[in-house]
Amino acid sequence: MKGERLLIPLLLLAIWQGLSLIHVIPSYKLPSPLDILLGLKDLAVVGMPPGYRLHNHILYSLYRVGYGYAAACLIAIPLGLLMGWSPKLLKMIRPIVEVVRPIPPLAWIPLAILWFGLGLRSAAFIIFLGVFFPVLLNTIAGVLSINPILIEAARTLQGRERHIFFKVLFPGAVPSIFVGMRIGIGIGWMTLVAAEFTGVKEGYGLGYMIMTARDIQRPDEIVAGMLVIGMIGLLIDIAIRAAESMSVRWR
Repeated sequence: MKGERLLIPLLLLAIWQGLSLIHVIPSYKLPSPLDILLGLKDLAVVGMPPGYRLHNHILYSLYRVGYGYAAACLIAIPLGLLMGWSPKLLKMIRPIVEVVRPIPPLAWIPLAILWFGLGLRSAAFIIFLGVFFPVLLNTIAGVLSINPILIEAARTLQGRERHIFFKVLFPGAVPSIFVGMRIGIGIGWMTLVAAEFTGVKEGYGLGYMIMTARDIQRPDEIVAGMLVIGMIGLLIDIAIRAAESMSVRWR
């Protein structure tokens, strides 16, 4: 079964490499798979810019994403639980959310730089905005989807409000919370790369690395950087799925 799943991707790579060899696909527009692997090796060994090697770019980007992602989840999940629990609070806050939510996180970049300057805080703020709303809305949806009979049954059994909140609402909303977290990390990762395009103080970051490769016309390293971003995104998604499986089993 695993071999069958790899068959089509490998076939497409072989066709891509063959078309590149006979110059149907110009290398300056789209480098061949082999050139991309060589570009990936250069990023790891030489670095882009030279001396700024790939593993450091990855670490700095992960740090920025982790900072903004953690802040968004720590605020959005409790707020979403409370908004789902309290109709009055939901009516008060929802109009603000619906006004701010459609604004793309990238539109906040000029203000983020003005408020926080170039560096960790401005990038984390952009990531925060990208992650916050998917997590918040999915948390609210998870609470609202809980069968009211379960809540009434808990009250009938003399369950206190805090016990209902932590033993009925929160566990019941967990699957939706994880959906929001998975959507949020994808958006946060994309906004990070775009935020790094504007410049970074430390000189490290996958977005900054790709921008630098573009400036010196290294399409092989551009696509290699894109491949790294995709693989990291896949690994993060797998990790969140694993955490979700553990939490649902516990629930």
